[in-house]
Amino acid sequence: MNPFSLDREIARLILLQRIELSTPFVKKLRKILGRYIFTNFVSKYLISKNLISKNYKLKMLEEFNDLKNHINFNGKKILSIGAGMCGLELIIKSNTNKCEFSIIEKNYVSKKVRYGWDEKNFEAYNNLQLLNSFLLNNGMKQKEFKIYDFDKDKLPIESFDLIISLYSLDYHYDFGFYKNYLNDILTPQTNLIFDTIRPNYFEKFFDSVKIIKKQDQTTHKSCRVICGGYKFNDK
Repeated sequence: MNPFSLDREIARLILLQRIELSTPFVKKLRKILGRYIFTNFVSKYLISKNLISKNYKLKMLEEFNDLKNHINFNGKKILSIGAGMCGLELIIKSNTNKCEFSIIEKNYVSKKVRYGWDEKNFEAYNNLQLLNSFLLNNGMKQKEFKIYDFDKDKLPIESFDLIISLYSLDYHYDFGFYKNYLNDILTPQTNLIFDTIRPNYFEKFFDSVKIIKKQDQTTHKSCRVICGGYKFNDK
């Protein structure tokens, strides 16, 4: 398995998005030195680019192998919300045919990385220019994806076959931040995959809420769900 092609800046962003990919030593430094020093010093200078690249690809392959048992990705028009550096999207593209991606992300790095629930949806650990370069450098063509800045761009109002938001929508911040937008783009055929601690809550919005994985090792002890059959009369 060849690791992803990336530089130290991109490796840093991946680390900030997924601390579990780092070494025990770096994780310990974060606890000792605090979030600010970790974000602005440790993540820049005390990381292994090669290790993060290898671990990130392995994790994205694991995510893809879990999902492909439930979803046929071929020919799908996919919206990714809060996808980080889109390693999963790269894996999907390399293993399927004719997928198109729209990607909604934020475009700044918070001064202090705070993992867990974000009540105001202000936390962000990304750079959209680097994200664009990362996708191109790892085999995705420019015509196959579009990136939208959540805070500045007009979000795409169109139908999608599949919406993916792992460890983001209703895991890092409340589903309500996107509810009005999702009202405008969901169709009865759209499947929505995300992580939540309250799968039963979504039964009032969707005809089908299927738990496909229980995340007992995560902070929130969440469930990964696939929702389908959006109930338009609940707008």
